Amino acid sequence: MKSFGWLRELAGFVLEANCLLCQRSTPHEFCQDCQRRVLRCQLPEGDRVQAGQPRVFAWGNYRGALKQAIAALKYHNQPQVARLLAQQLASSWLVANQATSLTVVPIPIHARKRQQRGYNQADLLAKHFCEFTRLPLVLEGLERSQETTAQFALSPAEREQNLARAFSLGKTFCKKPPSTPVLLIDDIYTTGATTRSAAQTLRRHGIRVHGIVVVARALRESC
Repeated sequence: MKSFGWLRELAGFVLEANCLLCQRSTPHEFCQDCQRRVLRCQLPEGDRVQAGQPRVFAWGNYRGALKQAIAALKYHNQPQVARLLAQQLASSWLVANQATSLTVVPIPIHARKRQQRGYNQADLLAKHFCEFTRLPLVLEGLERSQETTAQFALSPAEREQNLARAFSLGKTFCKKPPSTPVLLIDDIYTTGATTRSAAQTLRRHGIRVHGIVVVARALRESC
């Protein structure tokens, strides 16, 4: 029966939305062109790990379409972007890392900022990252106890001072510290001041920190 063919065509049209980056019509969050543009920002396998304390694993270069995607997640009320980015991050992390017992903890934002935004982007990334990796997740391992000045306008030294004692132990870890090392997760890694402050807070309480995974790391190269 072909009398219902027009209904199928109409359903397909209605289900299409706009690409979150370029606003073109697409049945997915990103159109095919923007998907390719985001994937071009992926770091080469040998550049994804940055040694240090703690060690950093980054999926991509914070430039171009990936920067746009993170902005859509953080500032334009598009929480669905988190799943797409977390899937890419988790897939790359699983290829590069052997099975290890870790506890995933997102970098928290201050309660006032969370209320304004409606969610913490690191929480969303962590939830989807753990869906793909099967690692246990603790959302309240850390707490942002102090509201800090925006980091982008500060020098490296000012960033460190700005974040001193910005974090405290969350209520979950106050009740029961994790038995395995913590894997922190966030959207962007720039100077590392935020990560170091969070890691130092955990270590002060005797909690081991394995490293941090991030969607993007700020580099000089462009996508």
